[in-house]
Amino acid sequence: MKYLVTGRNGQLAAAFIRRFESRSLDFTAPDESLLDITDAAKTDACVASARPDIILNCAAYNLVDKAEQEPDRAFSVNDAGPRNLAVAAHRHDAVLVHYSSDYVFDGRKETALYGEGDATNPLNQYGRSKLAGEQSVREVLGDRSLVFRLSWVFGEGKQNFIAKLLEWSAAQEYLRIACDEFSAPTWTETVVDVTLNALDQGASGLYHLTNSGYCSRYEWAKAILRRRGINKFIRPVSMDSFQLPAKRPKFSAMSNQTITNKLDISIPAWEEAVGRFLDQEIRS
Repeated sequence: MKYLVTGRNGQLAAAFIRRFESRSLDFTAPDESLLDITDAAKTDACVASARPDIILNCAAYNLVDKAEQEPDRAFSVNDAGPRNLAVAAHRHDAVLVHYSSDYVFDGRKETALYGEGDATNPLNQYGRSKLAGEQSVREVLGDRSLVFRLSWVFGEGKQNFIAKLLEWSAAQEYLRIACDEFSAPTWTETVVDVTLNALDQGASGLYHLTNSGYCSRYEWAKAILRRRGINKFIRPVSMDSFQLPAKRPKFSAMSNQTITNKLDISIPAWEEAVGRFLDQEIRS
């Protein structure tokens, strides 16, 4: 089994690379300068050369606010890119795994966590581009694709909430964190575990993949600082007070029950995942 990983400079791709290296698995993860998924011809040539059995698309445009000013770039990476990969996967007989986002929802559901069958209604350009991307993949590949919606992803690197919070806590006298924005923090290691398990079992289709449970940004921030032993005052505020360019769903927590039932597994709670990640960071 050979894997092709896109977006090698991102935190999710890095987690897959570490796992493959530790298990001596056959994979290639070209630099993004060599595999630009927005270029259809280059994408097809790279897939043809690598001859992978499985393509893991970890490349993404995830600058939520900046996407409001440059939607064409967001759609190029998050929609045209996945479509190019899907076409190449179809042509060269590979399975494509693609990652989408909880931002495909508008946050207005009040009766339960979001399930795969719930209506989508993204509030910002980033969410619209991610929804378009997952639809493109499924349109081209159907059952030859595996699409996972993720939320609040964290792992090694600086482009996640944990890294930013720790930077803020070191530089600021006190912190202001949204108490009315809810979702599920999701560790990259959890994503790797579930993805590889799903591939082993031949799963296909669309699933929600998060650590179990949900919390507000404020609750997450308190848990992080408490685990790190950092005594810093955090003032809970409304997310609207930040006046960010992109509107965000206030409640986008998703249920992972469909994938856990499908694979007959349990996925650790977000608190456990965050704790293990922070303990691992301290040891390293």
